[in-house]
Amino acid sequence: MTPPAVARMNSVRPRKVITAIGAVLLLGVISSVAGCGTNSEPTATVATSSASDAATLATDKAAADKAAADKAAADKATAAKAATDQAAADTAAAQKAAAAKAATAKAAAKPPAAGTALAAVAKLTVKGRAPKTGYTRAQFGQAWYDTDHNGCDTRNDILRRDLKSKQMQNACKVMAGTLAPDPYSGKSIRFVYGGASEVDIDHLVALSDAWQKGAATWAAGKRLALANDPLNLLAVDSSTNRSKGDGDAATWLPPNKAYRCTYVAKQVAVKGKYGLWVTSAERDAMVRVLTACPTMGLPGPGSASTQATVPRAAQPAPQPAPAPAPAPVAPAPPAGAVYYANCTAVRAAGAAPIHRGDPGYAPKLDRDGDGIGCE
Repeated sequence: MTPPAVARMNSVRPRKVITAIGAVLLLGVISSVAGCGTNSEPTATVATSSASDAATLATDKAAADKAAADKAAADKATAAKAATDQAAADTAAAQKAAAAKAATAKAAAKPPAAGTALAAVAKLTVKGRAPKTGYTRAQFGQAWYDTDHNGCDTRNDILRRDLKSKQMQNACKVMAGTLAPDPYSGKSIRFVYGGASEVDIDHLVALSDAWQKGAATWAAGKRLALANDPLNLLAVDSSTNRSKGDGDAATWLPPNKAYRCTYVAKQVAVKGKYGLWVTSAERDAMVRVLTACPTMGLPGPGSASTQATVPRAAQPAPQPAPAPAPAPVAPAPPAGAVYYANCTAVRAAGAAPIHRGDPGYAPKLDRDGDGIGCE
């Protein structure tokens, strides 16, 4: 048991400790308040710095907002200028097209001058295309027949006329030369006899087209004349020519635009000379091309006649008197027994050019279908 005196001492000690701690804390508060009252500079510095930062942020934001507004205004102005420029360009293009259309209409309304190809178009008969039934190249006679009787076949006549820098085997046969330029493509093409077939002799008015527009009812001599008339023949690039087929002016024109007026003018001349008709689409195409060159003259008919002397067919041999039946013999090999794989083989055999009906003739050797292969 604790003595009373000790108990009293123990109860007094905590109260003294608490009182001492309170005194210390009070002194600290008084000191802190006194310090604040006598030295406020740190607090003022912090407040000033915060205000400065806020002002800087506001200034930066205002500058960024102004820059964005300026850019938006500039973009809008640029878009407006582009729209204005495009509208001006569209207007100029429309005005140019209208002027060209008006010029074409004016030219069409004005009667073409006499002697021009454009004036000659109006004289051609306009009819529908007749059927192609019955057409073959043979209907126009022997290919490249010497209708002018100068001793040279028509193909060599045209090669001599149209090629430059020619090398001749004799007075007729062209061995090499240059088509410069090719009228259909504008390219320069080298021709070498027996080499790759790079030069064709084109019928400006295709024979099939002529057949469907009047020639089917002609006499053989007139068809032979058309097929060999220099007015209707032209040395050209073979690949370009074969894209033409039997097209007329409504379906095919030379890729070389600079030659189109001359090309159509020659077709008009041929059709006028031989009395071939044109379809309405063909006539419209001719007018459209020649309106761009209204002063283009109509080519002259040339010296070739519209009637050629057809070569006399071989007379049949007189029939022999009846004789005893001969002993059986082996049948002659058919014409097809002669076979050429290509034009190189034909030339190697000395059979070029090979004609339809000749032993070994095949359509694959005659790419333009004119009855003569490996030209």
